[in-house]
Amino acid sequence: MQRKNIILGIESSCDESAAAIYDSQRGLLAHALHSQVALHADYGGVVPELASRDHIRKLMPLIERVRAEAGGPELTGIAYTQGPGLVGALLVGASVAAGLGMSCNLPVLGVHHMEGHLLSPMLEAHAPAFAFVALLVSGGHTLLVRVDGVGRYRVLGQSLDDAVGEAFDKCAKMLGLGYPGGPALAALAAEGRSDAHDFPRPMLKRPGLDFSFSGLKTAVMLAVKAAPDTAQARADIAASFEQAAVDTLVAKCARALAHTGASRLVVAGGVGANRKLRDTLDARAARDGFSLYFPRAQFCTDNAAMIALVGSLRAGEMRTGIASAEARARWPLENLAPPLATVL
Repeated sequence: MQRKNIILGIESSCDESAAAIYDSQRGLLAHALHSQVALHADYGGVVPELASRDHIRKLMPLIERVRAEAGGPELTGIAYTQGPGLVGALLVGASVAAGLGMSCNLPVLGVHHMEGHLLSPMLEAHAPAFAFVALLVSGGHTLLVRVDGVGRYRVLGQSLDDAVGEAFDKCAKMLGLGYPGGPALAALAAEGRSDAHDFPRPMLKRPGLDFSFSGLKTAVMLAVKAAPDTAQARADIAASFEQAAVDTLVAKCARALAHTGASRLVVAGGVGANRKLRDTLDARAARDGFSLYFPRAQFCTDNAAMIALVGSLRAGEMRTGIASAEARARWPLENLAPPLATVL
């Protein structure tokens, strides 16, 4: 019989500070997030040192806020993002978790950021059953993963160069859009024609489930140089790029489902909030007969709710005593193992 647990989650892997409290019986009790978009906008991207300093300022107020909003429950453990991510930023969250664990005599666990994204649809009332294929798309990762259970992951394919979110950001920069580039490009694409440019759909003619977006970015760069400097021309390039990227992701998802025999597809990560991707996958699911699951939009990007959830699922691995503040810039997803059982 699983023991009830109430977990504080802390997220600080990149440019968002977040805290959340998850109850294994009642679900998510409270969550809060501070985005650093305005802080990094002048630099056109995340400045690691500034990100770390801002986490120091914001994490404790966010933790106090979620504890108040949750009604001050008695916590049974603390989960923090141990990696992958920016080492300095990760160390802030790790240090806060270790300090709170020692001062409050609570067990602490460092969890995998990508595992949080993979399992984030389980925060929803309509959660997927195992097994499923997951498309994890963000600024730092593009992965297709077979998920047979918590900690039972097999990477089926990944980007050989830039992640799709990074490709969105770089193409947005080519078009003179601000930071963050992905949402700005999607907004501009809504004003353009998606068939204005015949951009490549990378690696679709090759077998396998890996991705590559370098050639697509090059095609966008050449189109920007050749196009007239008008709002419509930029919108047409944005729409054509977005369509090419989405077509590539959707085709590889369909291939992964056919390869594994799975009938459920989960889409998570920041690019999972893209409306074109969601609509295209909805249409493909209706056509092919597979079930499609997304976390709500606020849980597509980095958040602490998914970290608290993983902490709850892995509560049996938490240990009391002096916790070490550990961070992992790189951490292969397939190195994870199923959680230890939590019993009365």
